[in-house]
Amino acid sequence: MNYADIKKIDVANGEGVRVSVFVSGCNHHCKGCFNECAWDFNYGNKFTEKEEDVVIDYMNHDYIEGLSLLGGEPLEPKNQEGLLPLVKRVKEKFPNKNIWCYTGFDFEKDVMGTMARNSETTRELLKYIDVVVDGKFEEDKKDLKLQFRGSSNQRILDVQKTLKTGTLQKEERFVP
Repeated sequence: MNYADIKKIDVANGEGVRVSVFVSGCNHHCKGCFNECAWDFNYGNKFTEKEEDVVIDYMNHDYIEGLSLLGGEPLEPKNQEGLLPLVKRVKEKFPNKNIWCYTGFDFEKDVMGTMARNSETTRELLKYIDVVVDGKFEEDKKDLKLQFRGSSNQRILDVQKTLKTGTLQKEERFVP
């Protein structure tokens, strides 16, 4: 897996002060995407154990609330394999910090309906993710007033409650 960027301090992509990893590679190609350069799976640099160590080091501060995974597309199968060791380490070292994942995939249809059904990696990865912001960015639904989303079709979902109940659970703090 390649990555486009690692942000030591990010306040735009999830609640509180966060560390963010922007992976490379996305097949959605949303019109108006803010990170079009990261569509290419070969963009940026290889994400290795060295970069994992950097992320862990950046997170090792009380003011960091969690980790955000963006892209590109974190839930592309190739990227899931690269992110799984990182999210495991984050939850082991920082069990009280949360992990957000931004995906253009529809959580019900694509992630739970196809990926989780067919991939052990997806099922394992979801155990560590607390919040998903799902849905492709739709330029005609762009709304700068939305918190942590780019367009009004995107949802902020509580992954652990969804897995526990078996029904889609929106993150209550962000439901209008």
